[in-house]
Amino acid sequence: MIRLVLALVPAVWVVAIAIVAIQNATPVSIRLITLQSIEIPFGVLLAFCAAAGMVAAALVLLVLGGNPLRSPRHKSQRPGP
Repeated sequence: MIRLVLALVPAVWVVAIAIVAIQNATPVSIRLITLQSIEIPFGVLLAFCAAAGMVAAALVLLVLGGNPLRSPRHKSQRPGP
């Protein structure tokens, strides 16, 4: 069940990004202090940001060694003889 939910979450995000991208096809540019990027469609910018966020989250999980699908395994303590 958890695998189904983990598969549906990115699918819903991709559909939402596609809908927003189609509705907002006007070019935008990013400004950071005095730097300015080239003009690209808002949907493309949104898709790049979503992909960068997914990659960043995967890298954090990789570095920290966490696996959200695996529960911690405890050694069962058996009573002694």
